[in-house]
Amino acid sequence: MIPENALTVSRDNQRSRWIRLRTMILLRWVAILGQSAAVLVAVQFYNLRLELDLIIFAIGISVAGNLVAMFVFPKNERLSEKQNMAMILFDLLQLLLLLFFTGGLNNPFAVLVIAPVAISATSLPVRYTFSLGIIAIFAVTLLANYNYPLLTEQGFILRVPNIFIFGNWTAIVISMLFLSFYSRKVTVEVNDMSDALFATQMALSREQKLTDLGGVVAAAAHELGTPLATIKLASSELMDELKDKKELWEDAVLIRDQADRCRDILQSMGQAGKDDQHMRNAPVSEVIREAAEPHSDRGKEIIFELNLKSKEDISQPLIKRRPEIIHGLRNMIQNAIDFANNKVWIVLSWSETDIKITINDDGPGFPLQMISRIGDPFVSYRKASSPRLKQIDYQGMGLGLFIAKTLLERTNAKLSFSNGGAKEIENSKNVTQIGAIVEIVWLRSDIEAQNNFLGENENLQVF
Repeated sequence: MIPENALTVSRDNQRSRWIRLRTMILLRWVAILGQSAAVLVAVQFYNLRLELDLIIFAIGISVAGNLVAMFVFPKNERLSEKQNMAMILFDLLQLLLLLFFTGGLNNPFAVLVIAPVAISATSLPVRYTFSLGIIAIFAVTLLANYNYPLLTEQGFILRVPNIFIFGNWTAIVISMLFLSFYSRKVTVEVNDMSDALFATQMALSREQKLTDLGGVVAAAAHELGTPLATIKLASSELMDELKDKKELWEDAVLIRDQADRCRDILQSMGQAGKDDQHMRNAPVSEVIREAAEPHSDRGKEIIFELNLKSKEDISQPLIKRRPEIIHGLRNMIQNAIDFANNKVWIVLSWSETDIKITINDDGPGFPLQMISRIGDPFVSYRKASSPRLKQIDYQGMGLGLFIAKTLLERTNAKLSFSNGGAKEIENSKNVTQIGAIVEIVWLRSDIEAQNNFLGENENLQVF
């Protein structure tokens, strides 16, 4: 599992620090050029009589702010939450001031007020976006009634009817609220998925390292076998020759004993498989047992079962020991153990075309309203059923099932989640819990090893 604190660096309250000051400065220069171009066109092509002194003052404030930011702060500066909020608020107020000098809501560029609020929704916490939204709505309301009018060359006031002023105000406010909510929702979804995929990659990397370590240990045990045997042989010969010299004879005995100890340690570490093929392929039941092993001593009974339609073909599939499969099954089993009351059933079945693993617990099951969302990151699905988990106020991040589902789907597994009768074979005992059921199905061609490197075993034992 991935600890929660491993992901805090990328959670919402830290994302504003991803934005560079250089980026904000560049965007502000673009805004300054756009504002200047709009004023130039209005004066030169449409002969509008604008308050140029005040307009230049408003644009100059933005220029001055950019120059200060460029020369005071380092080029690689990344903004904190408050700094980012201050930058966006500065741009919003500068835009509102410019609109105040150029007709208020009679100016078609008034819709640009939406931009700073929508941008804040993608990069700042909700409280900052809410504050900016309130300021923007209040300011737009004032601009609808108070502003410097737009004048033609002849001195006529360019003013739209009051009903259009109200329409513009309504459109700006509604668009601001909708775009902010929309941007926030999409950004949170993307960020959560990014965090969850990062956690998945960490889990897969960990499992891959463990698998690689097992292969390295097995290889080391094999390669070091010959020099250790040589050391033991040489020390035995020295013992025979040094029987009359007690101190030297004891040193030779120590060398032999330490060589034996090295051999035993390497054999113990490499007992998962001395042949590299054992690290790559294994019977499907052994892969399931390996995935369940870390949870075997957690106080819940794990029952392994084999469910075959026909007993004639007992030849068990040999599958690839892929880290995705082991870690995915391990997380699924952990989820069942966490919420089971007493028992977890793991049922294996296969046919000529597919392999199916069913994991069923006798806990409270999945909430019906959440079944369709199982596998979404950062969503917790069930309340803890065991007293131990209740005592420690169990708070799942919703990453366990997401990681498991993502890893298993990478191996082309098809997963389904449902609630059942806490194992139908137990219903005669008046089982009241509905229990959760997870079914994982692969096509044999997707995960089955191409060749039986382990050789034939007619007396193969499953579970």
